[in-house]
Amino acid sequence: MSVTAIIAAAGSGERFGAGFPKALIQLGDRTLLEHAVACLAPVANQIVISAPAGFEAQISELVGEGIDVVTGGSTRSASVRNALAVTTGDYVLVHDAARALATSGLAQRIVTALKNGESAVIPAIAVTDTVKVINLDGYVASTPDRRSLVSVQTPQGFTTSALRQAHVSHADATDDAALIESSGGRVKVIEGEARALKITTQADLHTALAFLGFNSTYRTGIGIDAHKFGIGRALWLAGLHWPDEIGVDGHSDGDVAAHAMCDAIFAATQLGDLGSNFGVDRHEYAGASGVQLLQETLLKITKAGYFISNVTVQVIGNRPKIGKRRAEAVSVLSQALGGAEVSLSATTTDGMGLTGEGKGIGAIASALVFKQ
Repeated sequence: MSVTAIIAAAGSGERFGAGFPKALIQLGDRTLLEHAVACLAPVANQIVISAPAGFEAQISELVGEGIDVVTGGSTRSASVRNALAVTTGDYVLVHDAARALATSGLAQRIVTALKNGESAVIPAIAVTDTVKVINLDGYVASTPDRRSLVSVQTPQGFTTSALRQAHVSHADATDDAALIESSGGRVKVIEGEARALKITTQADLHTALAFLGFNSTYRTGIGIDAHKFGIGRALWLAGLHWPDEIGVDGHSDGDVAAHAMCDAIFAATQLGDLGSNFGVDRHEYAGASGVQLLQETLLKITKAGYFISNVTVQVIGNRPKIGKRRAEAVSVLSQALGGAEVSLSATTTDGMGLTGEGKGIGAIASALVFKQ
């Protein structure tokens, strides 16, 4: 009785902020996808990977011969169905590349349960937090008994016939077990693993590195930026447009908060500074937004193996008043950095200097980054 392993690896990695498919993110000495393949190879006769469109050849080269690569769909369920089309095993394991550290032992226990007569087997760990059900207005509707709740993981195992039947309706679900349940099938739950965590954010990656025994090197950096006001320019500050304020002169949009943050991150990672990466000699950045520069800064440091722990920025100037839009600005800046923690404050200089005399605006930022 043969086993096929399907690895769902078509995710874009947008929440991670890496700028390329999440399955190709490096975790230690190999990518998430390579870790997932290593987990399943000892128990599977066939491995099928659903890849992001356009990355099929790259992934085939990465994993080598003997592994089937198909184009993933627009949803996870569609990706699994595309892989099922070439599945040859009697049993099938469906695994997420994002759960890169699941062990071969877990996969083997699932296969054993299938061979002992189960048609659907999933790993899960107990929920230790209190869980609340909330209504559309944001109020608590009920509190389930957490003793009956579990957090589900992958790989999940099925008889191939049962999984194909569950996908006949072409319905979408967050996991394949839900499709089995909706069609009236029984799903057996076995004990999962803490290390089979889903790697969705940079913080998750840091946790995964700890499981592998990697120590992280932390670095800090400071960045400063200032611009004088320029009549006829729109004011962009902390990723936001301030419509009733005078803007500042500059090669890009003059967002001093975003620029100081970029400088701090580059200083921490020793990858130059704002000028060497986005200076006036780089004509493609003329008028570029602060958000764009933060996004490209994230891409550059991620490729160099760095990850952001947090960034703090303080705006220095008499106006605008930051307080009423602080939460909005923090959200925009954090999203530009892939969800990294950002804090924002503001101060004045009591009438002294460029900012105190109302001639311009400045910002100072600090960044904490780590590298495996």
